[in-house]
Amino acid sequence: MSYKFLLTRRDGPIEHLTLNRPDVRNAFNAEMIAELAAWATGFRRSTDVRAVVIGGAGKVFCAGADAAWLAKSAAYSEDENLRDAMATSQMFRAIDELPVPVIGRVHGAAIGGGAGLTAVCDVVVAADDAVFGFTEVKLGIIPAVISPFVLNKIGPSAARELFVTGARFPAARAYKIDLVHAVVPAPDLDTTIERYLAEILASGPEAIAAAKKLVRDVWANRSGEISTLTAQALASRRASPEGQEGLRAFLEKRKPRWSA
Repeated sequence: MSYKFLLTRRDGPIEHLTLNRPDVRNAFNAEMIAELAAWATGFRRSTDVRAVVIGGAGKVFCAGADAAWLAKSAAYSEDENLRDAMATSQMFRAIDELPVPVIGRVHGAAIGGGAGLTAVCDVVVAADDAVFGFTEVKLGIIPAVISPFVLNKIGPSAARELFVTGARFPAARAYKIDLVHAVVPAPDLDTTIERYLAEILASGPEAIAAAKKLVRDVWANRSGEISTLTAQALASRRASPEGQEGLRAFLEKRKPRWSA
């Protein structure tokens, strides 16, 4: 499928997705959000991809909302704004729930919704000169639709400070609050991502999908039922064909069939 504002490239079992609006710093508009949702929905039907790398064309990862789109939304009714916000929320959730690891390749800046996009990535590698910010309050609005994903990443304390000030912050601070997982010089972004991909390709793809779901389920069910949930999850993986293959490979001192 071809897109107007996205570039896709397949490199063996790795899908590369690039936000492609460099003239406006890869800012979101309604059409790009619809394309990202369509890509994520279609991608879920793919069975041969092991990981996704999301990046941005040009000098910036993603500058948040497009100014022209914001201007247009200013004239919307509350119902029209609700439909717009729901579409954006559903797009982020569709990416968040992809069954394969999603790696964010962040350079330049990740502002507003761009910072929200980093929050739905499983692994984020950022250039050491990248800048982040939840700047919505500067426009008199709030980072509402991205808040569930951001809070899951950075927790309420950092969110309270950064949401209410709208302050921009460097990659080192993003690393400290767990929004990103590695901070490297810009020329080292791709080699660092390759190391993460090597680890992913050496792991069971079904187990990875189950592990991603486990994180969501456990975080959402921090109650007395959690012991049953986690025990069932482990038992299911041990009894699965992939789990059996992994255990046999370990005992037989060989690589499992899925290993690259």
